Amino acid sequence: MAFREDDSRARTGHAGANLGMLRRVAVSLLKRAKTKGSTKTRRMKAGWHDNYLLQVIPGITAQ
Repeated sequence: MAFREDDSRARTGHAGANLGMLRRVAVSLLKRAKTKGSTKTRRMKAGWHDNYLLQVIPGITAQ
């Protein structure tokens, strides 16, 4: 529960499912990052440092 999903108030339409998918993608990218630290630490670091965020994002591949 890296993004405090239980506190989310997105309940109308497909908002919950859409946000859940985005959270799963974000967590999987953070887990693939070749850096030390927990998922929570990596998430905060990506929010604080744009250069680190740009290192994490290239993990996305097109199919």
